[in-house]
Amino acid sequence: MDIKELYQEIILDHGKNPRNKNICKDFNKDAKGHNPLCGDKVHIFLKLSNEKKLENISFEGEGCAISMASASIMTEIIKGKQFNIAKKIQEDFLNMIKEGSKLNMNSLSDTENMTMMSLSGVKRFPMRVKCATLAWHTFIEAVEGNKKIVNTEN
Repeated sequence: MDIKELYQEIILDHGKNPRNKNICKDFNKDAKGHNPLCGDKVHIFLKLSNEKKLENISFEGEGCAISMASASIMTEIIKGKQFNIAKKIQEDFLNMIKEGSKLNMNSLSDTENMTMMSLSGVKRFPMRVKCATLAWHTFIEAVEGNKKIVNTEN
């Protein structure tokens, strides 16, 4: 199996069997996101401690396989991390998707890096970049406590 097939398998698995797709218990932050061109919708729920640790994170939503897989991958990777680390992971992910750059996070395991890299091919399809990044942008809005809906067209 080559790397492209492996990446496709990861995306399909997360799209068909999303992790953390529920409303997490005792969430204290949430935000909604919408991609009107594709129809993707995501609602991020998280429990952020006073020490800024992401004690729990989950999502609900509907949309294409890339959007749902990306939300699943995000929640799986940043759950349990300090917000400042999660924010760096988010920034690194967005750079990878938009600019095609390599991931620079030393704090991620090889499996986490490979899982995030599975979405790197999305850069070749500009309309799909918004699908892959919707949950990640919505996560930041949730932490910041903004109540506006994240819209990929703004």
